[in-house]
Amino acid sequence: MEIKELTKAEEQIMQILWDLGKGFVKDVIEELPEPKPAYNTVSTIIRILETKGFIDHEAFGKSHRYFAIISKEDYKSFATGKLLNNYFSNSVENMFSFFVKEKKIDLKEADEILKLIENLKNK
Repeated sequence: MEIKELTKAEEQIMQILWDLGKGFVKDVIEELPEPKPAYNTVSTIIRILETKGFIDHEAFGKSHRYFAIISKEDYKSFATGKLLNNYFSNSVENMFSFFVKEKKIDLKEADEILKLIENLKNK
């Protein structure tokens, strides 16, 4: 199944569902920051996520409890690949040097990442 890109609002809802495991619309709203969006807004985004194949539901009478069917790891892999491809010419080295230049990674973190890469190469 092909993973589609999420909008910022959809991703925010997915992060909550990934953390909750399962939840009704009201459970998702409870986890959102103030000011809380309207019930219908969250319900609409959830229906869009279901159409996109990210979540499914189980029915309890007229209410539905939603759960993710695409894992956070799978989406992370998709989003990272898209970032690498679109902005860094599929080069981890280019991405790494960008984060170092932007001071998003300090020397200690850079050293730890290089050790991690070295360990992965040796396995």
